[in-house]
Amino acid sequence: MSVRSVAAVVPDLSPVLSDRDFAFVVKLVYQRAGIRLRDGKRELVAARLQKRLRHHGLGAFTAYLELLQQDGSGDEMVEFLDALAINHTYFFREEQHFDFVRSTVVPELVGRPGHGCLEGWSAACSSGEEPYTLAMTLAEALPDGPEGFRLFASDLSTKVLATARSGVYKMERVKDLPLNVLRRHFERGTGAQSGLTRVMRPLRQRVEFAHLNLLEIGDLGRRFDVIFCRNVMIYFDRAVQQRVVTMLERHLRPGAYMFISHSESLNGITHGLRWVAPAVYQRKSA
Repeated sequence: MSVRSVAAVVPDLSPVLSDRDFAFVVKLVYQRAGIRLRDGKRELVAARLQKRLRHHGLGAFTAYLELLQQDGSGDEMVEFLDALAINHTYFFREEQHFDFVRSTVVPELVGRPGHGCLEGWSAACSSGEEPYTLAMTLAEALPDGPEGFRLFASDLSTKVLATARSGVYKMERVKDLPLNVLRRHFERGTGAQSGLTRVMRPLRQRVEFAHLNLLEIGDLGRRFDVIFCRNVMIYFDRAVQQRVVTMLERHLRPGAYMFISHSESLNGITHGLRWVAPAVYQRKSA
């Protein structure tokens, strides 16, 4: 018997995600994150959770899910949601929104009597490209530069937040940015950091990052001029979308703007916002 034929009959010893375990994962992810996992995601779920099984030295998904339920610290729940988080983003994604901030939002808000520092929230910031893009836009558009704004950025995943806080990215992630943007807002790594780039300190200092679950936010105790919540509500059903939109609207100042993705819609959602541009809404002034 050839080596190849022997390999062909070796059984696959990878743990199997049963219908019951997958149904439990689907229910738990929906309850904790509002994300509805479809059956087509079963293989992805199994592959990502296998890393947690190996971490704990477990050989079955059932054993891992029992451990997850018994963990009173909540630490494993964070790891569980991290493992299943969907994070895909890039600098200047849906660039029209940043053009709108530059051409409409900044002149309008800065022109208001008594308006101070502009405040924005990137409510699903992933690895940081969105809030840093907003920071670059505001730094160039505001008369006071980086001193004229403060940004708050949050995400469900602690892993992507670590990248966001560092502001360090592979050069390939910025290769399509204009040269003048790279020169003004990024520094190239050297030596051991060769092949990497970092968002410059004046911008990093203007962005505060936090680990937050959109479904668990009541009131942050602050209000914003601009809220970006893009490419996350596509994973929610209508009931969860309603909860999130209501929460976000509560955090907008009168006349402030909310941005969603062009692939998302507020049709069928109850809110008091007015449509002003594709995927851009404004809270009515008091």
